[in-house]
Amino acid sequence: MLFAVAAVCGLTWWLGCYVIARDPRERGPRRAGLGLLAYGVALAIAQVRTAVPAPVAQALGEVETVLVHLPALLWTGAVLTLVPGVERLDRAWSRGLVPLTLVAFAWLPVSGPGAEASLAARVVTGVLLLGPLAGVLVLLVRARPPRVGWLAAVATLFFGQGTALLLFPLFGPPGPLSVVAVDVDMVLLGVAIAMSSAFRAGEALWRDMLRSLLGAAVAAVASGGQVALAVVLGGSTPALSVLLFGVVGVAVAVQTLAGPVHRALDRIAFPGDPGIRRERAELRATSEALPRREQGPPPPDEAEFVRLTRRALAGYGDLGKLAASPLANLPVIDARITGDIPLERAAELRHLLLESIRRLKPRDGEFGTSEEWRFYNVLYFPYVRGLRPYRRGAGRGGLTATERRAFDWFAGEVPERTLYNWQNAAAKLVADDLRRENWQ
Repeated sequence: MLFAVAAVCGLTWWLGCYVIARDPRERGPRRAGLGLLAYGVALAIAQVRTAVPAPVAQALGEVETVLVHLPALLWTGAVLTLVPGVERLDRAWSRGLVPLTLVAFAWLPVSGPGAEASLAARVVTGVLLLGPLAGVLVLLVRARPPRVGWLAAVATLFFGQGTALLLFPLFGPPGPLSVVAVDVDMVLLGVAIAMSSAFRAGEALWRDMLRSLLGAAVAAVASGGQVALAVVLGGSTPALSVLLFGVVGVAVAVQTLAGPVHRALDRIAFPGDPGIRRERAELRATSEALPRREQGPPPPDEAEFVRLTRRALAGYGDLGKLAASPLANLPVIDARITGDIPLERAAELRHLLLESIRRLKPRDGEFGTSEEWRFYNVLYFPYVRGLRPYRRGAGRGGLTATERRAFDWFAGEVPERTLYNWQNAAAKLVADDLRRENWQ
């Protein structure tokens, strides 16, 4: 049983890390990934708790109670990101539902089993978890997001039923099969979130996912297999059980999150040489992008082309994102480069985007705030120059005089939502320019 639970935990942790690492800037993958990681830890605690002294088991049981219900809260937030036009609901989830539910989670372990307070805590928690979950299921069915709508809806339906049985068990405490069944539903949603992320980015999924899974499996077996051998030869002990889960978790995380781990090591090893760090990061990002790259030119559909252009502009500073973009296969890029080197294609795509952005610039100076300047400003300064005026703690240090003027204009006169809308409109102009250059 220990080895089976370790394998399930390893798979859950891998998918959680993979979903987050695929696009860490997106809210949906972050929420789904954190939910998977939390549930994997809950499964490990449930296994270890049966073999430790009573006081320790009680403390672990309280942690498990919180972790086993936390994914339902995160699931609701992840599904919200699949439904278009629900920004207000998303803010209500993050600023209202999350704090309230965390308070209810804190009440659950201390209410005591069998007491009236325990039933009240479960009812309150059930209302806070299952009500919003049912609501986002209705929104999901009505919206029918492309590629993942029905998969996410079916997974959410069964996940909601499993969560309800965990909160209100009909036949005594939930058994291992019930807990694993909920984990299967979570895996389905994690796959749906990864599919949605890949679709929005115009990237391939299954080759990259299979490569990541194989790497994580090899690392987990090579590392955890040694602990498993010790368990077989010497018998299972709480210490060896904890060691097994810890080794599997670390091996999976290091392999799946290899990019961030290498970047952190480079900052330590090369603190005074940013050039080496940048070049190594670009090479790694391009290598990681190869399995995600779709073959052939981007789709000619106008709306799809605009969406891909918007994504490419958002990833302007990331050669890995540009290398995986379908826009890297534009005919004009085929004509400008020799061979099929992804790094060259990404650099040429970046150059194409910069040319299109510069064509939006008025000819009367370096910076202006009139209406004719807005589309150039909202693309050039945030994406090309890397200004982040809305980031907490952002300062004007190290900026040129023109960049300081742009920074002050954004921070003082352009709301963040307005910036986003202007960037969408400007991205359509860039997309139209790229289409004319390639197909007219």
